[in-house]
Amino acid sequence: MGRETIEALRGVSVEVRHGEYAAIMGPSGSGKSTLMNLVGCLDTPDEGHYWLNGVLVSEMRDSQLAHVRNREIGFIFQTFALLPRATALQNVELPLVYAKLTRRERLKRAAEALDRVGLAGRARHRPGELSGGQRQRVAIARALVTNPSLLLADEPTGNLDTATGEEILRLFEDLHGAGNTVIIVTHDAAIAARARRVLRVRDGRVVGDAYQNERLPS
Repeated sequence: MGRETIEALRGVSVEVRHGEYAAIMGPSGSGKSTLMNLVGCLDTPDEGHYWLNGVLVSEMRDSQLAHVRNREIGFIFQTFALLPRATALQNVELPLVYAKLTRRERLKRAAEALDRVGLAGRARHRPGELSGGQRQRVAIARALVTNPSLLLADEPTGNLDTATGEEILRLFEDLHGAGNTVIIVTHDAAIAARARRVLRVRDGRVVGDAYQNERLPS
């Protein structure tokens, strides 16, 4: 900003291993959203390095990052981000269109992803015909359909009632149990407590990094 440099993150050094379930927690303005954008390859660091699945992505061009986002990262948003006129199956299929798969393969994998989140019977329904929890399950299926290295969820229960939010959190636990790497970004301590590891961010720094109720991953 003019001659002033704003450091959204400072001295952050974190390693998330394959198969972990971690939460990034912090208040508004703490830097957690910036950290999420870096982890999700939506932004690149001014300094430092970021490796994803063994690849140095912090030095990639925008076109290369777009490919990484499509293949390696499954995004789940608070607002669901579904196309309102498309069916659940078509919404889940969309990332595979950019991956240039055949239509037959796209539909097969999209149907399998919907089945994983318990929505096999809602494939032909549009978002307006689904409950909030069902819409979030569609969004999770869309994130899963490319078999990404990482599932990245931004306040995934923020638009849901308590009971529905609990269902979604149990689904994340099931996905983690199946071997998926899951990172949830949240300001809610109760949601962070469901993860196996909590990274606490404040004033652009990681001020806490603790594992909960399980052994350190090997």
